[in-house]
Amino acid sequence: MPARKIKRTIERDVSWMYFNHRVLQEARRPEVPLLERLNFVGIYSNNLDEFFRVRVATLSRIAENDHKFLREEVAVAKKTLKQISRLYAEYDEEFTVTVDSIFGELAASGIRLVDETSLNAAQLRWAETFFEENIVGATSPIWMNKVDDLNLIADSAHYLAVRLSRTDGEKTSWSYAVLPIPTGRVGRYHRIPDDDNGNACVIALDDILRLMMDKFFIGLGFDGWEAYSFKFTRDAEMEIDNDFNESKMQKVQKGLASRRTGEPLRVMYDSEMPADLLRRVMRKLRLSPYDTVVPGRRYHNHRDLMSFPDCGRSDLKYPQRGPLDMLGAWRASMTGEDGRIPGLFEIISASDRFIHVPYHSFDAYLQLLREAAVSPKVKTIKISLYRLAKNSKVVEALIAAAHNGKAVTVVIELLARFDEESNIIWSSKMRDAGIEVIYGVEGLKVHSKLTYIKTTSGSYAVIGTGNFHEGNARSYTDVLLFTARPELTREVEKVFDFIASPFMPVKFNQLLVSPNHLRNSLTRLIRTEIANAKKGLPAYIRMKINHITDESMVDLLYRASEAGVKVDIALRGNCSLITGQRGFSENIRICGIIDRYLEHSRILIFAGGGQERIFLGSADWMPRNLDHRVEVLAPVYDPRIREELRYIVDCALADTVQARVVDGSGDNRLRTPADLPEYLDESLPGHSQRSFRSQDELYRHYSEELTCTQR
Repeated sequence: MPARKIKRTIERDVSWMYFNHRVLQEARRPEVPLLERLNFVGIYSNNLDEFFRVRVATLSRIAENDHKFLREEVAVAKKTLKQISRLYAEYDEEFTVTVDSIFGELAASGIRLVDETSLNAAQLRWAETFFEENIVGATSPIWMNKVDDLNLIADSAHYLAVRLSRTDGEKTSWSYAVLPIPTGRVGRYHRIPDDDNGNACVIALDDILRLMMDKFFIGLGFDGWEAYSFKFTRDAEMEIDNDFNESKMQKVQKGLASRRTGEPLRVMYDSEMPADLLRRVMRKLRLSPYDTVVPGRRYHNHRDLMSFPDCGRSDLKYPQRGPLDMLGAWRASMTGEDGRIPGLFEIISASDRFIHVPYHSFDAYLQLLREAAVSPKVKTIKISLYRLAKNSKVVEALIAAAHNGKAVTVVIELLARFDEESNIIWSSKMRDAGIEVIYGVEGLKVHSKLTYIKTTSGSYAVIGTGNFHEGNARSYTDVLLFTARPELTREVEKVFDFIASPFMPVKFNQLLVSPNHLRNSLTRLIRTEIANAKKGLPAYIRMKINHITDESMVDLLYRASEAGVKVDIALRGNCSLITGQRGFSENIRICGIIDRYLEHSRILIFAGGGQERIFLGSADWMPRNLDHRVEVLAPVYDPRIREELRYIVDCALADTVQARVVDGSGDNRLRTPADLPEYLDESLPGHSQRSFRSQDELYRHYSEELTCTQR
């Protein structure tokens, strides 16, 4: 009997379901504050919506393809959709129990979610006033018999299906309408006056609409109505054609229009909805055999729970801790006896600097842009922008620089998913201010996080792992390296040259850049570890990263494990690796951390036979990052920063409170000291004798460093 073939990889989208389940598991943990658990429910739901809009949309398109040359891809897509459907159903049961449990505990703690049937007089008066001031004119019913396809109605994710009755003697006739719930304009959950027992009360916008439903149909002769919620998730993969007579911006604008009318892929509806009303809704949605239809309960669109009112209950949230002021510490360390405060260019010229947001304040980066905008020594500023905050201080500084006569170039990625429209608006504002705006490279997303500043006395660069985005910097863990090293700043400038002229040959000696040679560079680094392991030299790979799904990278890590290279990874999302398997992956350990901050930094450490090589940057190990995007990883040379980056990685790998084992099984069990790398005994003494929470440890570590600096 032939030996059973051992599975060596996990399909990318199945691994994503495992990742999102880790988010849901965090929402179930009793030690997490109640309102934070509610926030994790919202994150889980929001993630799932985006997953269906993009990944399931792509898989469904492949599954429906009947081209003979795509039979293998079609078979894989159908199998994956089946696995996703099974996991979705399994997790959805857990999700329902979790939501009920959280709201039950909130009610016991004095915060009640109420509906339109249980309001007292003061609450009813509030609802009437709110309706008149905020909802009148913000939404209107659409008669179902007037539209052939519900996809053509307003791009709202959440609706009420309404059945209205008119009685004439013994005869009752029915009319059917859809009412978009204007969450985007009005907000979903609202604090209302307390109930008669002094409990804080919150009501959903859905129920305010139900309460005032008769006002939408005044004078039409209806004598009764029923309203049931439903939502559908659209295909959000934009259709971008290859019409070379159109600019990239025009193509993206057309693609956005196609997204707004994308076909539904997942429908969730109130299971109490009458059969005749449900039939009409489903008929108008024009579903395919591969779409997901889920009967549920009264409320959908749980992503809105991310903005649930806290009702003043800070005791039900994580304790506040503000970002640490590294800029002040840098200045204090260089302020001379004359009391002169040094500028950031002087500080960075003295030595490389780094910040780790959100532990450190993002203001250090903003201040660099502000100083660049007004300094007479600054001639040129170049920056790559992928996502921008709603009221971006980054753009404000760049516009000020342009007004002050600096040559400002902004590379803005129009295809940053779900931020395309915002980026188009921002790019127009910057062009109006005299900034040169480049819309990336045809066929390549510009995902690198780079800033280049040229002065009369030298050049400066910032190389990051995340977007230059004030909002993200409050909740995403990212590292920014500030440097004036000519060998690095010259090559950062060359990246911008490549983006401006992508057909011009360019060579990089320091930076690892895709699509030029990042894949080959990573391959060489891993092969060096394999060779060193065989020679008995120090050989290990340690990293923090978001995703690993590239088949060749997965295979190389397996080969490294087989050779005896110790591979330890803190990974947030998609992971195709199966760990701990005898013969090919017993030397690979992976953990995934879900905590108050979203783990986002990418830091790579290679032993190098005793001469460690450390990199940070924007690239994950997925085909899109290695082959189809402009990504940058930068070597880190400053000894102090190298030590800090090692500590960040070590803390993640030592976590036994928030880290779960990522091994390909989907079990997501919490890590124990027995799961940890042995080398941590030396780098983090005493870690295994206590509960180790990496994000708490890093904040403590940085706070202690700041205190020592200020003494």
